[in-house]
Amino acid sequence: MTLHFVRHGEGPRLLLVHGLGGTWRSWSTILPALSKAREVTAIDLPGHGETPAAADSGTFAGLADSVERFVLEQELDGIDIVGSSLGARIVLEMARRGRVGATVALDPGGFWRGWERTYFRTTLAASIRLLRGLRPALPRLSWSAVIRSALLAQLSARPWRLDEEVVAAELQSFASTKTFDALVRDLATGSSKKVQRLIPLILSSSAGAVKTVCVCRDRPLALTRLSHPPSSTGSPNAGTSRCGTAQTRRCNSSSRQRGSASSQSPRRDAPRPDIEVLSKT
Repeated sequence: MTLHFVRHGEGPRLLLVHGLGGTWRSWSTILPALSKAREVTAIDLPGHGETPAAADSGTFAGLADSVERFVLEQELDGIDIVGSSLGARIVLEMARRGRVGATVALDPGGFWRGWERTYFRTTLAASIRLLRGLRPALPRLSWSAVIRSALLAQLSARPWRLDEEVVAAELQSFASTKTFDALVRDLATGSSKKVQRLIPLILSSSAGAVKTVCVCRDRPLALTRLSHPPSSTGSPNAGTSRCGTAQTRRCNSSSRQRGSASSQSPRRDAPRPDIEVLSKT
């Protein structure tokens, strides 16, 4: 199955992977700027936008396999890649598989523990049911900053600042994505061990730099997993990490925590990307 995609600009190649319920249009606010310096390819994941769903499109593994096939079919091996949310977890998986170059993961899913999985599934399932019920009125409702904030509270840091038309398109996309429920279920109930194994394997990959941006409250856990992989991997690699400069004072991370990420020396015999954990609020 070929993924629907758009391609703009000239220069070094860049692949964009949207999040759950989105489409390539999720990048519309930054696509023009990126296209001035890059040849940008933005895809619709299977079951999203104009790409039809396949039998395995309701699972993370199925989506990841589809993106890998796309990279191979389009001869994009080694391409720099950026993903958001679900797409961020997919680009980390592409880095683990050694298919891509520099990798930026914006607020990737998968760092949940215990009750957070139940909370994610319950609240997101309720939100999508509400959106489907409000679907005819979504374009009109999106013009209200208050309603935008309420509808996107779980998915955006500052929904009131988003463009009304962009929000309307995103909400319509969420409501029309037929694999949404299956993906929420898969993400919430899938084995946490698979996510835990993902990061250490990236550390020993031959990919380019890997940057992960997450909300401040998720940073300590992400930093721990990125910088100190389980001993079962046999790798003592440590990543470089820091809070985003503008948000440093707003993060609940001590200097001791920040220092621990760089206190070990990486193995000289194991190539690894630079790992950087940034924070967003």
